[in-house]
Amino acid sequence: MSYLRKIEYEIVLKDSFWISRNCPKCGRKTHYINTKKFRINANGNKLDIWLIYQCLECKHTLNLAIYERRKVSSIPKEEYQCFLNNDEQLAETYGKNMQLFRTNNADIDFDRLHYDFIKLHETIESEELGERIAIRINNPRQLKIHLEKQIATVLGISQMQVKRLLEKEEIELKIESPQSISFSITAYLFPIVT
Repeated sequence: MSYLRKIEYEIVLKDSFWISRNCPKCGRKTHYINTKKFRINANGNKLDIWLIYQCLECKHTLNLAIYERRKVSSIPKEEYQCFLNNDEQLAETYGKNMQLFRTNNADIDFDRLHYDFIKLHETIESEELGERIAIRINNPRQLKIHLEKQIATVLGISQMQVKRLLEKEEIELKIESPQSISFSITAYLFPIVT
């Protein structure tokens, strides 16, 4: 009996983005990491809230604006309390928020990403055209990871092997959106895909 095995993965960040920028104390380009702490400044009835990043080498700080000139009443109470308590989970969430870095013109060092491919689910359906594996990879944060690297990681092969399979059209690739790709391959080439 022929079948189509469908597997869906998601790319999940393991920790916050690193920032690459010139450090005024070091006098050169260095890396800044998330301190998992917030800075809150009140000016009358308005608040500014920043996520604090720090140079790995000299500890010089960089504040990424989360809220600027906002009324306390406009910030959800639970979130505001988390800011006051320097909640690490909330700091980690903001440290993975691509929009926060864009808004603050902070350069993410995509070479220092720490991520995993998590299998979401797998199904098997009957198929008339032989035994195939269809894989979908979701990239909800639109991380800059080469397509060949994504496919190679999921299949457990080298990027060079992926390039050869693409050239031979043994992998059928479909780019669905900046947040998702899918590809299919004959099952006998990869009988054990985890």
